[in-house]
Amino acid sequence: MSDRWQELSVFVRVAEGGSFSRAARELRMSQPSVSRIIRELEARLGVKLLLRTTRHLSLTNAGAIFLERAKPVINDWEDAEDAARGADSLRGVIRIAMPVMYGTRAVIPCMPLFLAMHPDLRVEITMSDERQNLVTDGVDLAIRVGTLDDSSFGARKLATLKRMVVASPAYLERRGVPNNPADLSNHDCILGLGGVGREDWSFRRSGTVTSVNVQTRFQVDSASGILASAISGLGICMVSDAMASAELRSGTLCQVLSEYEMKGDDIFAVLPGGPRPSAKVKALIDFLIIELANVHQGF
Repeated sequence: MSDRWQELSVFVRVAEGGSFSRAARELRMSQPSVSRIIRELEARLGVKLLLRTTRHLSLTNAGAIFLERAKPVINDWEDAEDAARGADSLRGVIRIAMPVMYGTRAVIPCMPLFLAMHPDLRVEITMSDERQNLVTDGVDLAIRVGTLDDSSFGARKLATLKRMVVASPAYLERRGVPNNPADLSNHDCILGLGGVGREDWSFRRSGTVTSVNVQTRFQVDSASGILASAISGLGICMVSDAMASAELRSGTLCQVLSEYEMKGDDIFAVLPGGPRPSAKVKALIDFLIIELANVHQGF
C-alpha cells in the first residue's frame, strides 16, 4: 500500500469511526501507528484535520472537507476490489443507523442470513429514535420511517409500514370494542409526546376518509413504550404491522377496526454518500428489500 493511499484509508476509518483504537482494530494496525499516520498526513497538508480530547474526536472544517472528497475515492477502490472478487466475497464493515423498534422487530432478525451469505462482512448498528447526523457519525446506511428531510442524500424505498389500532383483551373487555372510528372519542388512547394530549387519526373505508380527534391521559416518548402501555391495558394505540406482529399472533394484543385502512409510512434506506452506494451497501439494500417484504406480508 502506498504511503498516500494508506494515509487516506486510515484517515477515513478514523474519521468515520470516531476513534483511533477502533480504526486500529479494523485495519489490523497498532494504535500508535494509526496516530503517527494521521500526524504525518496533517503535517504534509499543513492543516489540522482532527480535534482530539481524552474523550472525544471531531473533525475540523478542513477535516470535514477532506473526508467528503476522500471517502468516494476509498469507496471506488473497495468497489473495484469487490468487483474483482465477485459478489460472494464482499468484505469490510457496514455501519447502519435505525429506529429502535423497527430495527429490533424487523431488521435485526434478517441479519443472521445476510451475515451467513457474506462471511467476510461485519455489521455495526446504532439504534435511536432520534435522527442522527449521518455524516459525522460515519454511517454507511440509515433506515428511516416516513418523510425524508435531507434531499442531498441518496435513498431507496425498502418497504411500506401498515398502520392499525390495537388494544389488549383486558382493556376491550373492560371498555368494550369500538365499532367505528367515532367510538374512539369515548376510549382511552395512547399517544406519543409530540402533541398536547390529542391527535387526529384518519381511517379509510370504501373510499371514504374519516378523521377522529382522539385524546389521551397517557403519553410516552418511544414506540416500545407505546406498545408496552397497550399490553398493560392502558388504552388503544396506533402501531405498525412489524411493531406488533408478535403480540397480534399470540393474542396479547387485538386489532380493532380492522375493516378500516390507515395511512402507512414508507421505509427508506438513506445513503449519506449519495445515490451510488458501495457494493456491500447495495448488497444489503437488495437483501432487505426482499426480506422486509416477507416481514410485512400478511397484514
